[in-house]
Amino acid sequence: MSNLDRAPVPSVCGGRGFVVAEPVRELLSPRRVPLGESTEVRRLLPNLGRRMIGAWAFVDHYGPDDIADEPGMQVPPHPHMGLQTVSWLHEGEVLHRDSTGSLQTIRPRELGLMTSGRAISHSEESPRSHARFLHGAQLWVALPDAHRHTEPWFEHNAGLPTVTAPGLTATVILGSLDGAASPGTAYTPIVGADLALSGGAEVTLPLEPDFEYGVLAMSGEVRVDGVPVLPGSMLYLGCGRTGLPLRAESDAGVMLLGGEPFEEELIMWWNFVGRTQAEIEQAREDWTHGTRFGEVKGYDGTPLSAPDLPATPLKPRGRVR
Repeated sequence: MSNLDRAPVPSVCGGRGFVVAEPVRELLSPRRVPLGESTEVRRLLPNLGRRMIGAWAFVDHYGPDDIADEPGMQVPPHPHMGLQTVSWLHEGEVLHRDSTGSLQTIRPRELGLMTSGRAISHSEESPRSHARFLHGAQLWVALPDAHRHTEPWFEHNAGLPTVTAPGLTATVILGSLDGAASPGTAYTPIVGADLALSGGAEVTLPLEPDFEYGVLAMSGEVRVDGVPVLPGSMLYLGCGRTGLPLRAESDAGVMLLGGEPFEEELIMWWNFVGRTQAEIEQAREDWTHGTRFGEVKGYDGTPLSAPDLPATPLKPRGRVR
């Protein structure tokens, strides 16, 4: 789960100053970014208009891609610090390897959760023998200061809890929703849920008024609080909601992302989340010349090299531009 942009734009995120305290309907359009050899993603966070939703700091949506005659996802070993990565699939498989020795194939609606802590490296690839289609989302969760230097580790959960209503099955990926709690480890009050809606379904999803929320459309035709949200786009909803009306015009899949606004200001550059420019500079140096991020064993290829740091200082800009 990597930002492969060779000229990554630094973002300073966090703080409550730019959180929308009341319900809003702010449609976020994606930026298209290549990921590896044959995959293109639609990047929703960080966005020109908004950088975080709760602790969610990075959201890519990809597919459905026909990779029957393609290698599919091929992301070489690369580093992370200060965050958790969430791998979520609707179709296909992704083989995860990391520097703690983890080796895991992640399949649709299974949680692959990697806590980078102080430092980890990993690779992601479609298995040699893979399904025809690849469709999913890749997400980052910022770690609060008290936990961002923890030891790195990986967890995989295949049997996630669900919440059901007529025309709705909600799989709880991270945090809790309507009394159902994910087994995935969370370090801030947060929710991530995959919502499968049947065509014609109308439901109101219970929400926490102190959380800010966004909805990522994965497939189908859906109206979120009356707003049509097309696949590959996201609707930011602000705070102050106790319920969210959803209507599916066809069978549809969306992801609900939310959490308490992230109070700490942080700097995100390439695949690192830190608090100061010095931390980012040191992480780049450690990846290029050191052993801090460990080694991913078994991947057939060379690790990614770090891009050049920007010439201008990494300056705080708040949660929105």
